[in-house]
Amino acid sequence: MISGDFDMVEQDLRFGKVILWVVFYIGTMFISAFLNVLVWEKVFEKRAALFDFITKAVCVGIFVVALDQKGRKLAMFRNVSLTGILAAIGCAVLLFLVTDKCVDPFLARLFPQSEGNYQDAVWALKQTPVISALQVCILAPLVEEALMRGFALDGMKRTYGAAVALILSSVIFALLHFNMVQTLSALLCGIVLGALYLKTGSLFCCMLAHGGYNLISYVAIMREHPGL
Repeated sequence: MISGDFDMVEQDLRFGKVILWVVFYIGTMFISAFLNVLVWEKVFEKRAALFDFITKAVCVGIFVVALDQKGRKLAMFRNVSLTGILAAIGCAVLLFLVTDKCVDPFLARLFPQSEGNYQDAVWALKQTPVISALQVCILAPLVEEALMRGFALDGMKRTYGAAVALILSSVIFALLHFNMVQTLSALLCGIVLGALYLKTGSLFCCMLAHGGYNLISYVAIMREHPGL
């Protein structure tokens, strides 16, 4: 395909196509969860977390490669700069201070049931801290930024404009978290990470900011709930 044709394909990314890829992503994660519950936890009980992580890593790899080849070229290391890296680190710290220290405690009081579900998830993370850290700080930022910023935001801005694309991609990103305590925080994260992408044009910087924020939150959770 010549470059001109490729540019034409990239300009024609509609909301419906984004939703189809989101459904594809949810499907790959469902397959991973299905294997964990019905196979790994029954056959390899003591090493189920390790096999689950490997399965998730394979699913993420397959999804990202498919997204890059069939969706749009992701160019993960394009436009990486020292300024962008510093901005990513700043965004990670900012997100932690705003969401974890301000927004999440407020939402936890409003939605106690969702907060209970969130604490159950925290308990599960603490059972396998190293594997959980790799999943939360590397796998999740990699696939979510590839899908939400590299694919959805970058593609839809050519069709709907940067502002609409930022809002749409952030809302989808928030809804993917399936928890009221996390949804508003995820929306704010989506807006900040989207703005970082629009400013720097660097998918890697968004992954760095996302992973850095998750790492700070993860360490804080481990310190705040040592006996959970």
